[in-house]
Amino acid sequence: MATAKQTLTTKQNIRQTAQKLFRTRGYAAVGMRELAKEVGIEAPSIYNHYKSKDDILREICFDISEQFFQAFNAIEGMDEKPTKKIKQAIKSHIHVIASNIEATEVFFNEWMFLEEPNLGKFKKLRYEYEMKFRDLIERGIKRGDFKKMNTKLVAFTIFSSLNATHDLYKSSERLTEEEIAEDISDLLLKGLKA
Repeated sequence: MATAKQTLTTKQNIRQTAQKLFRTRGYAAVGMRELAKEVGIEAPSIYNHYKSKDDILREICFDISEQFFQAFNAIEGMDEKPTKKIKQAIKSHIHVIASNIEATEVFFNEWMFLEEPNLGKFKKLRYEYEMKFRDLIERGIKRGDFKKMNTKLVAFTIFSSLNATHDLYKSSERLTEEEIAEDISDLLLKGLKA
């Protein structure tokens, strides 16, 4: 009977192993030779799949970034008030995290090791994603749904709360994705309501 590891392509296996090692030991502490050994391939063979360690980190970070954008873009076209949209955006963001715990931890904690030009592109994407939330909050303020507050501070508070949720999946008090999303969105939105 084939195990899950056996059904992965070598490239997928390299990425999953890298995610695990980057998450537990940190990007800087993991070398390509060690990664190849963990995957069970010869060191030179890893370069048939990835040009460098930065190439792996880039793939992880940009893949997760794309998932966050897709989740947010799905709610942008909804014909709903900003309060409902921001709640759905929070839930969608948490869903991406819950579906990719290892990759999102690497995304949140190791992105600063990206090399240029990837680092600059990644920072631009982070800013664009933040601006989507800020624009939605601004629309809510203009409609009178939210208190007049600094949108940068509000977005920072939301992301600080959401991006730490991966720790909740490690605790002994295992909360479901739905419980986390509902409780956090209620907590944040009740503080925003006019």
